[in-house]
Amino acid sequence: MQSDIRLFMVIPCYNEQEVLPETSRRLEEKFGKLINDGVISGDSRAVFVDDGSADKTWEMIDELHKKNPLFQGVKLSRNRGHQNALLAGLMTVRSVCDVAISMDADLQDDIGAIDEMLQKYKEGAEIVFGVRSSRETDTAFKRGTAQSYYKLMNNMGADIVYNHADFRLMSSTALEMLSEFTEVNLFLRGIVPMIGLKTDIVFYERSERFAGESKYPLMKMLSFAFEGITSLSVKPIRVISGLGVTIFSVSIIILIYSLVRHFTNNTIPGWTTTVLSIWAIGGLTMISLGVIGEYIGKIYLETKNRPRYIISEYLGDKDDKVNLVDVKICRTTESDK
Repeated sequence: MQSDIRLFMVIPCYNEQEVLPETSRRLEEKFGKLINDGVISGDSRAVFVDDGSADKTWEMIDELHKKNPLFQGVKLSRNRGHQNALLAGLMTVRSVCDVAISMDADLQDDIGAIDEMLQKYKEGAEIVFGVRSSRETDTAFKRGTAQSYYKLMNNMGADIVYNHADFRLMSSTALEMLSEFTEVNLFLRGIVPMIGLKTDIVFYERSERFAGESKYPLMKMLSFAFEGITSLSVKPIRVISGLGVTIFSVSIIILIYSLVRHFTNNTIPGWTTTVLSIWAIGGLTMISLGVIGEYIGKIYLETKNRPRYIISEYLGDKDDKVNLVDVKICRTTESDK
């Protein structure tokens, strides 16, 4: 029996010409099976979001769309980063889908887990998180840094799902609620859990990248973590406040100690401790100013209220009335199929 659940897959792409042929082949195969089994409707779609790629990614998406209406495309006017590209795809399809599943183009996310995600949705879950079942295939260094990353995020007040990236299912209801979050500094891994609808988890084995190079080396992951912490939590500023109180308390003790030494004529020149104190307090001051500056910078960006992305072209179906939000220049190419 034909299902009436319209699924849209949203796949952000940045210089993915090496992996797109295999990704599209596997998606076409998966969609065909889901449609034939009556799990999703025949007008379900896979939407590739080109995040300002410098290679032939968009040309390949265009060609896929011409060959098969299953594939659609959203082209951003320039590179805006993975999170903004993902949001652009989700917000574009939110009015035409019953459910959207986001995944990366590199095939590290398990396409086979889509079946269980859809089952969880049918059982009432509005958001289903894809969570890695283990990290046994990672190197000891990568496993250690990843675990430290999640612990750091949670300790700093960013409430994220452990071992979850951006492989998730969201119902149209959840997408509408997500659209209410208008911040420019975007960290979806922390924002989506804030929505508060019924959630569930699907465990899957994460594979090695099929082809191409990773878009998230160590330094970029650290930057991403810091972005997430400062976007979701003010705990770092509170840590600075606590550190300031601690240093002030220590300075009072040192002051009392110094006065006692002075009035008992036991003063000893302390060049080393003086220099160390100056450098330590100076370093802490610079770090504190840097953290506070990061928050001020985010306030600066938020007050400008600039669009998070601009869609320059959309390849879609003729009858779909999609949400082309934050569009300044838009050329829509519709399929008549």
